[in-house]
Amino acid sequence: KKIISEIIKRDVKDPRISEMLSITDINITEDLKSAKVYVSIYGESEPTIEALNRAKGFIRKELSRKMKIRTVPELFFEKDFSIEKGIYISNLINQVISQEAGANNESNDESNDEK
Repeated sequence: KKIISEIIKRDVKDPRISEMLSITDINITEDLKSAKVYVSIYGESEPTIEALNRAKGFIRKELSRKMKIRTVPELFFEKDFSIEKGIYISNLINQVISQEAGANNESNDESNDEK
């Protein structure tokens, strides 16, 4: 992950690639022929993913050179939605907590009114 990130940030010269990106995960097939590289991007992601997939041959060549290995899997860049999903779930939990707190306050107010 670190080497791919360095190659993207230092060597890939494409203005469509967001500076606010990070490699979150890499899944390599058992036969080592292909790898999905998951990228978290702040802001508009589609141009960055397109640019990374257009530069994947260059990135693969640089990866081979820097790691000193002959066979490097074919790279496929995809947006990582896990952070967005985590924020969505966190917001849902916060809504439920707020609703429960509001319901508890209403029931406490009603019981105080009865006294």
